[in-house]
Amino acid sequence: MLSQLNSERAARRAVVVVTDVVSGGQRLIKAADIQSDPLHVELDKHLRMGKSGMIETDGKKLFLNVYAPTARLVIIGAVHISQALAPLAQSLDYDVYVVDPRTAFASPERFPDIPLFADWPEVALPPLKIDRYTAFVALTHDPKIDDPALLHALARDCFYIGALGSRKTHGKRLDRLKTQGATDAQLTRIHAPIGLDIGAVSPSEIAVAIMAEVTARLRLPADAPLKTKSAA
Repeated sequence: MLSQLNSERAARRAVVVVTDVVSGGQRLIKAADIQSDPLHVELDKHLRMGKSGMIETDGKKLFLNVYAPTARLVIIGAVHISQALAPLAQSLDYDVYVVDPRTAFASPERFPDIPLFADWPEVALPPLKIDRYTAFVALTHDPKIDDPALLHALARDCFYIGALGSRKTHGKRLDRLKTQGATDAQLTRIHAPIGLDIGAVSPSEIAVAIMAEVTARLRLPADAPLKTKSAA
């Protein structure tokens, strides 16, 4: 079991170890197998919250030990919103990465202690190995940068993908992405306009709105409705 646990964690795949606290019996449940497990409701809840804990079922006391990868946030665009968003996400224990080929923006002075990739998304993104525990936001307003980045994210199982821009801007973006091979099903995964509707105006407020939506998608059930988006 330890070997299996270490293997799954090394691959950034979540697992839950279920222990019968009376008998001491244990079993390991991989994230891919949760929905078919008799405990799937409790397992899903604890995994979404990233919390271990005790449950009781069928007269048994079981301890659910949750091993979930650290969530990551990949930010496309070293813009003003990103300067507020990156440290905010770090304070919420995300591993944060900023990608922007424009070296005047992607500078250590503007993003202290944040890993920066001053290269085009086609070059910068593959080494990051974007996965199920990655939130992905495109903030440059530049199709030459945002579009290939979004196509990369759509081909992966990110738990959140968001893009800055009005509904009109997003409509044009969808048309462009379609012509580059994105399917309707993939495009529905993009949260745009980005962020929950909290009346955000300043870059810092928009960053809060974005992290609120990211948090909701990480913690709430997949079918839970979110409030109306902002027009950022």
